This record gives sequence, C-alpha cells and structure tokens, in this order.
Amino acid sequence: MKHGKKKGSAARIVLGIAVVILAAVILVTVLVMREIKGTGETGETVTVSIEPGSGPATIANALKDAGMIDYPFLFRQYLKFTGTAGGLQYGDFTLTQGMGYDAIIEALSQYAKADTVTLTFPEGSTALAIAGKMEEAGLCTADEFLEEANNGDFSEFSFWNKIETHPNCFMKCEGYLFPNTYEFLVDDTVHNYVATFYREFDRQMTDDLYQRMDEMGMSLEDTIILASFVQEEAGNAESANVSAVFHNRLQPDSPITRLESNASSYVQNPDDNNYLYNWVAPYYGGWDNIPTEIYNAYNTYEVEGLPAGPISNPGIESIKAALYPTENFPYYFFVTDLTGKYYYAQTAEEHNANCQTAWAVNASLPD
Repeated sequence: MKHGKKKGSAARIVLGIAVVILAAVILVTVLVMREIKGTGETGETVTVSIEPGSGPATIANALKDAGMIDYPFLFRQYLKFTGTAGGLQYGDFTLTQGMGYDAIIEALSQYAKADTVTLTFPEGSTALAIAGKMEEAGLCTADEFLEEANNGDFSEFSFWNKIETHPNCFMKCEGYLFPNTYEFLVDDTVHNYVATFYREFDRQMTDDLYQRMDEMGMSLEDTIILASFVQEEAGNAESANVSAVFHNRLQPDSPITRLESNASSYVQNPDDNNYLYNWVAPYYGGWDNIPTEIYNAYNTYEVEGLPAGPISNPGIESIKAALYPTENFPYYFFVTDLTGKYYYAQTAEEHNANCQTAWAVNASLPD
C-alpha cells in the first residue's frame, strides 16, 4: 500500500508538472501570436525614426523603444522567416500601437525615403574640415558640430569611455570622427550627426585591435595619435615602415626622443600640411594667437614622445599600421621626394644625405 501511494503521488506530481508546462506553452503561444498579429485595437499614434544604414536589430530596438513591439528578437526572426528585411526603408514613420508585424513591415517598406545628404570624408580629414563640410551641406553649423563632438555625451560607444584626454589636447573629437561616406537625414539632430562618425569608429575598433594595444603597451589615445601621424606622413604602402620609425623613436633607449614630424611643427608654410599652421592657427585667428600650451604640446620638434592629441582622423589601415609596425626596421629617419619615394636612415648624417638626394630629385622634376 505504501508503495502504491508513492507511485500515485509521483504520478500526480508528473501530471502537475505537465499541466504547468502545457499552460506555459499555451501562454507563450498566446503572447507570441498576439505580438505577431497585433491586438486588433487602435492605440496611440507614435513616430519611429529609422536612420540610414539601420539593420534589423537596430530597427527592432527602435520599435521596442517606441512601444510598438515587446520582443525585438521575435521581430528579427519574423523578418528573416518572411524575407522582408531587405525592403525596409529609413525615415520618420507614423505607426499606430496595436499594429501586427505584417502591418508594421508594410508601413516601413512603403514609406518614401526622407531627404538625405550624402557626404564623403577622406582619410586624414581634420575635425575642423569635417565640421566645415557639414556646414557647407546645410546640416548644421561648424560650431554646433564641434561643440557636440567635443562636449556631448557619447558614452553609449565603448571607445568613448576609454578616452583620457590630455589637458592640452586641441580637440577631444580629433582622431575619432571616422572618415567614410555617410548619408545624413536632413533636419536630424547634431548629436545624431556626430554619432554617425563615432558609431563607425566604434564598429571599426575590434576586440583584436584593443588586445593588440594591450600587447604593445599602448592606450587608445597613443594608438590614434600615432595613427594620425602615419596617415599624414604615409597613408600608403609605406605606412608600416613609417610607423616603425616612429615606434623606434618612442623607445626608452632611443637616441631621438621626439617625433620631429613636419605634419605638426614650427614650420609656417601653407603647402607643408602642418596641423599647427594650417588648422590650429586659423582657429585661433593667427599663428601668434595659438595658446602657448597648445603650441608646446603639438610641436613635435619640442615635445618629448607623442603630442597631446591626434592631428587628423586616420583610416583603419593607418590605425592598423600604428599597431603593427614593420618588425626589425632599424631606422630613425625618413624623407620623401615628390615622386613618392621614401628614403630611410639610421643616423642624422645619413638622413641629411637622403634629404640632399630627395631635393635633387624634386629639382629635376618638370614644373
């Protein structure tokens, strides 16, 4: 009898568990179907903004934030199952709460695209150049762009929380406005304009690159500062070699402790692509108006090691070159001629001879 009771109790427990599981399955099924089919009731009207380039995950999260759906993962799977993700447009959409997935997808697919402006920013563009281009396109003023780029809250991007800005850094945003071609919504917020650049930078900076920084003993700032010099001094097949020269100069036992790059120096020549002369000086109203602490922090013929900040916004290849310099490259100097040839040297004497060679080549070229 006792054994019978135990079997009966076990059977009732199993039956109870089965009932609970069945009830849970039914409840989940009801919730899923309610989510997909919609409530059938007309709710509040909401506006959902979808930015250019948004993928299914971003769109699903936007719908969730607007209260249109409860389960972004389910919506993404529905898009995949129905093959409708490719037809989704971007712009501002007016939707009604209670709509089912099919109705939402139809609305997002048939909406006319919003007015946009497409702009291309070359690798090595400065923050001031980027801001100026945004103003020329009528999207915002250069001052508005720079104010938001330097002082806005972009903590949603992981790289932003890694930046430790030098006290004499010219602009915090310099180096992190990733150069690319972007499509901007007309009449969007300045924050979203800036976030477009930062979002791409965050995407480009992979875990492997951060791991390499740790291996090299370099911070994010070190990497982007050095990459900006590689970009300006090379930005081509010589990038890893140029990076190696700079790395050699940064070593503790280096006979030369300064970068000594004309890309940011004392040289006052409009044709020399000098960050201080071409960008910092005009910003402050002239060479003599550059704050002393800024000049001293960016003149690579005076400052030891790296300057206070990047001098441009480098592309991904220059960033990689900064982290992967040519190994066993025993040079401390380089100079180029106007044909694009690079001459490397180990000593100042060899470098001076290379300079004479490069100048002779330049002089032989037709005007």
